[in-house]
Amino acid sequence: MSSPGAALGVPPARSLGRTLVAASHPGPALAVTVLAGLLALAQGLSPATGALVVAAMLAGQLTVGWSNDLVDRTRDRAAGRTDKPLAVDGAPVAVVRLACALAVAACVGLSLALGTAAGLVHLACVASAWTYNLGLKATIWSWLPYALSFGGLTAVVTLADGQVPPWWWPVGAALLGVAAHLLNVLPDLAGDAATGVRGLPHRLGARRIAPVAAAVLAAASAVVLVGAAPPPAVTVAAVVVVLGLDAVVVAGRGRAPFAAAVAVALVDALLLVAGR
Repeated sequence: MSSPGAALGVPPARSLGRTLVAASHPGPALAVTVLAGLLALAQGLSPATGALVVAAMLAGQLTVGWSNDLVDRTRDRAAGRTDKPLAVDGAPVAVVRLACALAVAACVGLSLALGTAAGLVHLACVASAWTYNLGLKATIWSWLPYALSFGGLTAVVTLADGQVPPWWWPVGAALLGVAAHLLNVLPDLAGDAATGVRGLPHRLGARRIAPVAAAVLAAASAVVLVGAAPPPAVTVAAVVVVLGLDAVVVAGRGRAPFAAAVAVALVDALLLVAGR
């Protein structure tokens, strides 16, 4: 006998949970949340404030991921994106929409709990990411929300401590955001082209995306190294690691280049911690 939920067309809890996780873009969401935690550590925030920063960032990332799949579900279906949980028949769109609304409410509350300045900056970062989902992704300005949101993330952390970030925090983070955008789109170029999406990566073309992203990642790490001024041994080690990861960016396939970009971001964040 089928369950009452199945009779009503509601997916089993386990299936629904998998859909919610997959539609949230868990990889990027986790990467940004971990990056925020490392920045909080570098800033020397108290455990309570650091936890609040991480929670606010996670809530914001959930809204970005879920809204992206909600907005793109028709396009994803047309492109045959079977990896997108909302692009298949019977997808629990209403449930994901509700989850997104709850995440928005949580994001607002958690952000403002960090203080007015930090809260408003974080909400502006999330709004910037939403502009990408709502249409900017299809224009030559597709990189801008990534630059603004990643750069602003650093200000959220320092403003929660009543301070303005040093110039190289937002500059380095903005560069990381641009590189992440280029590499995140790389595996989806064909599907995007079929549905009329023409962002900056699509205009660069498949052959130029990885080298450009590698150069931007190297520039981001250079900015962080100049600002953090770690000991020479740490600097040499960081340069070797970043160059190795840049090689993966250029030569890797599938999601490997994006994973390498995330690794560079984590290396840069660790440099901030080491440079305290």
